[in-house]
Amino acid sequence: MNIMTEWTREERYQRIEDVDTDYFKTLKQQVDQSKFRQQFHIQPETGLLNDPNGLIFYKGKYYVSHQWFPLGAVHGLKYWYNYTSDDLINFKAEGPILNPDTKYDSHGVYSGSAFEYNGHLYYMYTGNHRDNHWQRHASQMIARLKEDGSVEKFPKPVISQQPEGYTSHFRDPKVFKYGEKYYAIIGAQNNDQQGRLLLYNTEDIINWHYLGEINTELDDFGYMWECPDYFNVDNQDVILICPQGIEPKCDQFNNIYQSGYILGKFDIEKLTYEHENFVELDNGFDFYAPQTFLDEKGRRVLIGWMGLPEIEYPTDNEGWAHCLTIPRVLNVENGQLKQRPYPALEKLRHNKETALGYANKFTRKLHPYEGKQYELIIDILDNDATEVYFELRTSKTSSTLIAYNKRENKITLDRSDSGLLPTNVEGTTRSTILETPLKQLQIFVDTSSIEIFCNDGERVLTSRIFPTEDALGIKTSTESGQVYLQFTKYDLKDEHK
Repeated sequence: MNIMTEWTREERYQRIEDVDTDYFKTLKQQVDQSKFRQQFHIQPETGLLNDPNGLIFYKGKYYVSHQWFPLGAVHGLKYWYNYTSDDLINFKAEGPILNPDTKYDSHGVYSGSAFEYNGHLYYMYTGNHRDNHWQRHASQMIARLKEDGSVEKFPKPVISQQPEGYTSHFRDPKVFKYGEKYYAIIGAQNNDQQGRLLLYNTEDIINWHYLGEINTELDDFGYMWECPDYFNVDNQDVILICPQGIEPKCDQFNNIYQSGYILGKFDIEKLTYEHENFVELDNGFDFYAPQTFLDEKGRRVLIGWMGLPEIEYPTDNEGWAHCLTIPRVLNVENGQLKQRPYPALEKLRHNKETALGYANKFTRKLHPYEGKQYELIIDILDNDATEVYFELRTSKTSSTLIAYNKRENKITLDRSDSGLLPTNVEGTTRSTILETPLKQLQIFVDTSSIEIFCNDGERVLTSRIFPTEDALGIKTSTESGQVYLQFTKYDLKDEHK
């Protein structure tokens, strides 16, 4: 049985139960044979994964869902696929948890969040319905997780449509508690084609009241703001948004869509947000639609989609696409949002290896440093080099390059020789200017991804890479001068796989 690669509208909106089981069996076999399958990231069993949804720690267990189209690597009829975990590192696949099975979400169970109310877990999400003229109708819906693991949806939407003055681009509710009330911040587009944030609240989670638009200083900043989030960490208010339609600006905003944060002061009564500049959360190629939640210790944790819309990835023709990022712990320090790898990732570490020495303009291959799945910590102890180069997943013909320019204090990720490349992507490099001279890189490499944490979470660069299977090496060199380095490498292995 052939796996579909060209899709009609009707095929994109087929329901799982209407598809021949032989198709799924063939698709699963094809996906399992992919040489790009990840080892310690959440990825779809088949089809396409996108936004993380419904993240919560509830009754001793973590719940992590994601947007899912099961039939292939295209955006079609969306479900929520759910995982549970005891530690945010080892996940159990639970299967679809929200299905497009009512007239209000007949064309997709879109993104949303989880919250606890009166001891029960609830999901608030956007239901997507198309009428006979294929016009979009978006509403906000709620479902309750039952004791047997199934969900019970409220019989009708709690917010039936967007308020006056806004288009049907009205989605992605993120619920948070403030005082004794529950609030939902929702991404929207006004009738002037500008991205906006709308706020609702409730006292009983059934009757939701429209409070108005949150007034920011970003008056003309893209045509739509997706996947908003609000939280307070280290006594600092933070809003996350994913604006669409931002023009590139030097090393900023070079991806098709952006994802970032604005630090500020939120007056929830006056609906005002006095804030600093918008800052990108990630400076790599593949990061979007993050969502945050509190872990069992009260830490603010972020998980993002390691991908972007409207881009074709090398695994698309294998019937699957995308993965989620590793979890990150968020803190605000010195007016900046720091992102650090979730501490429990250390449980994946095996086979520690260390090395200490100088690098210069003569390329040096690190022995026996090699692999497809590892954590690499590079400490820069002394640096007299003009530019330092680190090459990962190297072979005779390929490598993924990280360059640090000391004079400009700039980190650059170059995947021009990484292997197969996604299409519809502008350029093969991404760069960012650091606040302080580079002292450390903490790098997580999986079969087809790289996540680079600079200076203890000051900047992060996340990207998919699709190298050849023999691209295992690690090399270092400089443009001129020398640098004194300490390397610490761990193989990363999920014992449950």
